Amino acid sequence: MDVASISYPAAIAGGAVIGLLLSVFGGGGSVLATPLLLYIVGVRDPHVAIGTSAAAVAANAALGLFVQARAGRVKWPCAMVFGTAGLSGSLIGAHVAKQIDGSQLLIWFALAMALVGGSMLLPRKADGDATVRLTTALTFKLAPAGAVTGLAAGFFGIGGGFLIVPGLMAATGMTLANAAASSLVSVVLFGAATSASYAMSGLVDWSLFAALLGGGAIGSVIAIPVARLLADRAAGARTAFALMVLATAGYVAWGALS
Repeated sequence: MDVASISYPAAIAGGAVIGLLLSVFGGGGSVLATPLLLYIVGVRDPHVAIGTSAAAVAANAALGLFVQARAGRVKWPCAMVFGTAGLSGSLIGAHVAKQIDGSQLLIWFALAMALVGGSMLLPRKADGDATVRLTTALTFKLAPAGAVTGLAAGFFGIGGGFLIVPGLMAATGMTLANAAASSLVSVVLFGAATSASYAMSGLVDWSLFAALLGGGAIGSVIAIPVARLLADRAAGARTAFALMVLATAGYVAWGALS
C-alpha cells in the first residue's frame, strides 16, 4: 500500500461520519467503513481496507458496549453463548476472505452491503421478553446462529449487527433494545478476531486505525444533538440511510466488475 496516497484528514472525517451513523442508527453504519477507506481515504488494497475497518468497528463497539452494560441492557449469558460460538466462525471467514482476489471480494462485500441496506428497510418490532434467561434449549438455538453469523462477519469484515440483532431476537424472544445492546458483545469479538487475522498477515494499517478511532469519538459526540433533532423523523432518516447504503453497494459492485 502506498502510504503517501493516504489522506489521514479524510480518515478522521470519515471516522466521524461512521461514528455518527453508528450512534444514530445502530447497526449498519460500520458497513460503510471499507468503501470509505477505498474510495475516499485512498487505500488501494481491499484486504487492508477490510482489516483496518474491522479493527475500528471492534473498538467503537467496545465503547458502545461499555455504555450499554452500565445501563443494564446487555443479556450477558445469551450474548456470550452467541458471541463465543461465532468466534471460530469469524476466524474461518477472515482466513477464507484473505485467499480471494480483491476485486472478487469487493463483489461479495457489495452483496453484504445490499443485504444490510435491505434489512434496514424492514419494519422492526420493539416488543419482546425483557426478562429472558438462558436455558439449555436457548443455548442450542443461539450457538448455531452465532456460528453462521460469525462466519459471515469474518468473511465480509463487518460488525454483523444487522444479522446478530434479529438472530438474538429470533432465538430468545428478547426485546429489540436488549438485542441491540447484547449484539455488541458479538461485534467486539467478531471484529477483534477478524482484525487479528488480517493483522497477522500485515493487512491492518494501525495509523489509519487510530485516525478512524479518533474520528469515531468525535462522531459519537456529534450524534447526541443529531439524534435529538431526528427523534421525530427517525423512520424517514433510517430509510434515507438505507437507500444510501444500497446506492453505495451498487457503486462498489460496479467498480469491482469494471
